[in-house]
Amino acid sequence: MLKRQEELVLSPYSELYDLLIPADHELRLMLELVDFEFIYQELEDKYCLVNGRNAVDPIRMFKFLLLKVIYKMSDRDLINRTKTDLAFKFFLGMSPEDGVIDSSLLTKFRRQRLKDKNLLDMLIAKSVRIAIDHNVLKSETIIVDATHTVSRFNKKSPVDILRNYSKNLRKVAYGLDENLKAKLPAKPTFNDLDTEKVYTQEVIKTIEKQPYAVIPAVSEAMNMLKEKLDDINEASAESFDDDARTGHKTADTSFLGFKTHIAMTDERIITAAVITSGEKGDGPFLQELIEKSEDNGVEVKAVLGDRAYSGKENIEYTEEKEIELYARLNPQISQGSRKESWDYNKDAERFICPAGHLAIRKARTGKKGQNKNQVTTYYFDVEKCKNCPISEGCYKNGAKSKSYSVSILSDTHSTHKEFQETERFKKKVKDRYMIEAKNDELKNRHGYDVSQGNGLLGMDIQGATTIFVVNLKRIIKLNQEK
Repeated sequence: MLKRQEELVLSPYSELYDLLIPADHELRLMLELVDFEFIYQELEDKYCLVNGRNAVDPIRMFKFLLLKVIYKMSDRDLINRTKTDLAFKFFLGMSPEDGVIDSSLLTKFRRQRLKDKNLLDMLIAKSVRIAIDHNVLKSETIIVDATHTVSRFNKKSPVDILRNYSKNLRKVAYGLDENLKAKLPAKPTFNDLDTEKVYTQEVIKTIEKQPYAVIPAVSEAMNMLKEKLDDINEASAESFDDDARTGHKTADTSFLGFKTHIAMTDERIITAAVITSGEKGDGPFLQELIEKSEDNGVEVKAVLGDRAYSGKENIEYTEEKEIELYARLNPQISQGSRKESWDYNKDAERFICPAGHLAIRKARTGKKGQNKNQVTTYYFDVEKCKNCPISEGCYKNGAKSKSYSVSILSDTHSTHKEFQETERFKKKVKDRYMIEAKNDELKNRHGYDVSQGNGLLGMDIQGATTIFVVNLKRIIKLNQEK
């Protein structure tokens, strides 16, 4: 049953907050910046309002997720730190002497309360509204880009996952106790999940009994192992992420995971985001990013992006909306005859077929200066085509090759070519570096380089909370610079 959190019960220790948490502490500043009452409205339909035991306050549960992002902690470490960290308890609306929840409730909150909620759009819209209300978002320009997040499963089986995290824990513990090896059971020599789970539990039990188990390096490694064991127990067949797909950074390097397509203003506030599987290209999401930014209250008059966004459809769309598009032309994606389902990967400089397979090579035919257009032909791995579930109408049985040709229409974008040669274009496009710095902040400071949950739902929750935190931090900084 959902019951709104009451005001703090008077506590003889409440004055500790005023004494020990400075006025400029980031958690205190966030509380002053955001009215979290909107969480009740968004999650009310996920709770029974009249029957059952009182649920943990959803605002508090949501704030736990924010703390997890801000301080890059596992669920268990987060709850353990909350027991003794007054700043955490103050942020969570708790009295200093209050007890804490069990870490398993965080998993249930994510999976049960946030399912089917458009958390990503909702939190971005909320943070953008706060920025507008505080008069720190005035830009009419957005910068667009995509950043990739590697799946936490990374093509590994549950056995491999447990072994890797168990190995990390043992390595930390061995540095403190040379005799630990003799205390541990023999490592499994074959790939049986049940055997590996039993071994993992024995490793945890043995190390927990040691006096150095409370040392942060050991406890953090142990909590990460416990979290992975819980994940595998929750979904015993989670050997991979069903929603993760292989994307490419170059023709030779790939990753298994997801992409987050982002729009950001000059003030470095993220105004829109779309999360997809990793094989998707960047360009097709430009229109959606513009529209979401406008829905959130941003008047978009200019867009900065790399060559992935210079497709014919995007140029025509921005011209129709009288938006200046600062994206250099790439003839491979700027032609107007290619099918919409065939996407172009700017990093690998190859096309991707509708099934998500990257071309293995390309070749150009035709000569410049003649009446006929040049053509670039992309060749695909025919062995993959033979077993492709959507090969009908694309691959002919028995064919020894599969190719896709693109006509390079050099005259189609003459107006945009003239525009990109102007000094205004050259000066403006240099500001695109700012979104690269924002992507770096998301990954290195807030753990966005690796997915923390499973599937697109897990990525949506991680993306929503991470972007919300990053935007709040930026708004606080801009307020301080006024």
